[in-house]
Amino acid sequence: MNFEGEWRTEAVVALARGMYESRDFTVMPVLTDALEDAGCPNEDILAHCRGGGHHVRGCWVVDVVLGKA
Repeated sequence: MNFEGEWRTEAVVALARGMYESRDFTVMPVLTDALEDAGCPNEDILAHCRGGGHHVRGCWVVDVVLGKA
């Protein structure tokens, strides 16, 4: 997964870290907005964040944002 460094804004990282640490992924739509604001055009990432599925610790988008993947 190619994740551009400029997409790792303070807001994006803070949201991802908060979800990872709290295991509360209800703010995933807010992460989508933050990624779009950061200039992320990657539809796979954005669609995953918008998806209504169950997200858990280990979510590939959160892991990529945090540099764990």
